[in-house]
Amino acid sequence: MAVRSREDAASLRSLARSMYFSSEAIDALLATASAAEARCVSDFISSELAIRARNKRERLYRRAQFPQPKSVEGYDFSQVSFPDGYGPSDLMSLAFVERAEDFVFLGPTGRGKTHLAIAVGAACVNAGRAVRFFTTAQLVLLLTRASRSGDLERLMAEIARCDLLVLDEFGYVPIDVEGARLLFQVMSDCYERRSMILTTNIEFSKWGVVLGDDKLASALIDRIVHHGRLVEFGGASRRMEDALMLGKGGGDAA
Repeated sequence: MAVRSREDAASLRSLARSMYFSSEAIDALLATASAAEARCVSDFISSELAIRARNKRERLYRRAQFPQPKSVEGYDFSQVSFPDGYGPSDLMSLAFVERAEDFVFLGPTGRGKTHLAIAVGAACVNAGRAVRFFTTAQLVLLLTRASRSGDLERLMAEIARCDLLVLDEFGYVPIDVEGARLLFQVMSDCYERRSMILTTNIEFSKWGVVLGDDKLASALIDRIVHHGRLVEFGGASRRMEDALMLGKGGGDAA
């Protein structure tokens, strides 16, 4: 007995197409399956798709290499200044990834920049997006080693496969000339191709000192500002607040 419900038939057809079954095979099934059989097949395909989505998220999370799990749930945005007309909900909509836009999270140490960057990255992973997290010093070291061992092209290709690149602690550690030029190559390659979140306590005017080259810094800033937003973090150090809470027995400092 063929499927009688148009809704059941449409649901099964949509699910089957998501598995790349041919229209001919779908039509043949719908011509002979009962409504109960169609729902059984739909449930089977839905279960398989859910498992695939879960496995994909787990793979993406491992590849992202976040230093620790973080979430935006309960995050205090009261000391975070977004550009006019833009706010936390806009950020967490992840629409910026589609548009390959960038963010610079600027503020003193301990204000929650890294926490928010990881939380945004984790949300991207949950949405099926590829993310890579590096401290800037870590990435520069990897790039320098890859350049000297002849593996630079492979590493660059690996980074290019992500939708969002998170670079933490830009400017915290001095960068030599070779490292600065390799880092510029990575960041410049992101321009209009993939999004980037950069956390730093260094104002734009001092990026030339970090990179050891004012022209390099100016070119990099132009690219980021053209398709990016500056988010400023103020208030008291969250690490200090966490430490005080620990001293009072108020929970962990994650």
